[in-house]
Amino acid sequence: MDLVALQDKICRIDGVEAARIVAGNGHIEEIHVLARRNKPPKQVVRDVQSLSQALFGEEIDRRVVSVVQLADSDLDMGFRPALVDVSEILDGSRAVVSVTLRWQNEVFTGTSKGAAAVTTRSRQIAEATLEAIRQAIHQEAALAVSSMDVPVLGSRKVAVAQIVVVTEATERHLIGCAYVEDEESRAVVRSVLDALNRVLPDLKIS
Repeated sequence: MDLVALQDKICRIDGVEAARIVAGNGHIEEIHVLARRNKPPKQVVRDVQSLSQALFGEEIDRRVVSVVQLADSDLDMGFRPALVDVSEILDGSRAVVSVTLRWQNEVFTGTSKGAAAVTTRSRQIAEATLEAIRQAIHQEAALAVSSMDVPVLGSRKVAVAQIVVVTEATERHLIGCAYVEDEESRAVVRSVLDALNRVLPDLKIS
């Protein structure tokens, strides 16, 4: 069974914020799950078992699955990177974009330089966001912007980010989105964070 794929799928279960699988000799020894309180812990365990059985044809002993649940307020304070500021400095035909994030009581600022063009501004902001995140994660992990768009969905603009995460020999394509509520630049940053939020806890330097 592809344990990396299983761990990624577990993170997609409703209410699950992070998951880590501990294996030895190809056998699952422990599965640790961090979840919100929107469902009973036993239901989270059953979801993990059902997912493994349905997608991989493997039964998981409920006793190897441990679930820790935190309130939404605890998860949202420091567990995920939070946007502090987005700034842009224009110098003739060039632009320098800076994105500042706060993550677990630390502040990280990433910058991106490029042409002062409307068509590339969103991608520059996304690149600056990744640059800020790179300062807080393991160097073995590589991040890249696959695409960054701000289309109109119905009557509202939506920032949609496609991010590639490469760790060791594993390549994952993630997608995130955020409605443009105030400034478009802030929605771009939020879409990048939305794409990465579930994988960042495993990548952060402790």
